[in-house]
Amino acid sequence: MAGFHDIIGHDDIIRHLKNAIETGKVSHSYIFTGEPGSGKKLLAGTFAAALQCESGESEPCMTCDSCKKVIGKNHPDIITVTHEKPGSISIDEVRDQVVRDVDIKPYCSPYKIYIIPDAEMMTVQAQNAILKTIEEPPEYAVIMLLTSNIDSLLPTIRSRCVRLDLKVVDDSLVKEHLMEHLQVPDYQAEIDASYAQGSIGKAKEAATSQEFADMTANALKILKYANSMEVYELTEAIKTLTADKNNINDYLDIFQFWFRDVLMFKATREIDNLVFKQEINFIREQASERSYENIEKILEALEKTKVRLRANVNLELALELLFLTIREK
Repeated sequence: MAGFHDIIGHDDIIRHLKNAIETGKVSHSYIFTGEPGSGKKLLAGTFAAALQCESGESEPCMTCDSCKKVIGKNHPDIITVTHEKPGSISIDEVRDQVVRDVDIKPYCSPYKIYIIPDAEMMTVQAQNAILKTIEEPPEYAVIMLLTSNIDSLLPTIRSRCVRLDLKVVDDSLVKEHLMEHLQVPDYQAEIDASYAQGSIGKAKEAATSQEFADMTANALKILKYANSMEVYELTEAIKTLTADKNNINDYLDIFQFWFRDVLMFKATREIDNLVFKQEINFIREQASERSYENIEKILEALEKTKVRLRANVNLELALELLFLTIREK
């Protein structure tokens, strides 16, 4: 579990939340809104821990009974709403886990806190059910709605909650954090930060995962030699990727960074903004061999491949089409 001081970026929001704790002006309902991976869960979880912490400070102490329960994920007065169906949160789930439960006083804490991740998945009926609790909450209740699509929440809910907009954290801050705290080498931190797209959680995962390092190395091997590969080598490469289908979207992200680098270098001849700086010789070579039109076409093909895979098209076929485009000069 993190304290506020461990969270990168979001300074204004952290200031607001700490101030609410210090002045005792905690709202009954909050909406944390931002892109997937922007840190909504981390901020809401840290805020919940700080509210329940026995130290009375605006930072969770990590050592009191309450903080230990948070760390062990078994705090009876911090409830994270779960749902059965992958795409929706039903009225029954909201009734059982929030509406009926909220009348029971906290077991051992000043607050009873409800965190609803993916709040945009609540059906309209579920939203209407929770609205009453948001309108007339018991004084100890705090409800936190986390969403990456605030427009799908009812205007009546939006108008009654304190809204906190999370901006994506700048790549350079993420990179700096990885180098300083996890001793990740410069070029690797650059790749991890680009891949994480502002999510420090995703960046740390990439930086500490051998699997991600192997995947990057494998992707680069394919990308560097895609132009000159024999057909059988290409077939092998596609087989490797197909076998690792759980990570296919990560591979496609890495491919996108590579071809953006090629495009960027072709246009500016500058190395500073490249993700794969250490591969500059290969990038320079591909930038001179490929036309702008060809690179744009590849980037479009990569987007198309992602769409096809979401639509459950045959993976091998989708990759073959992609590699045909990559091999065109």
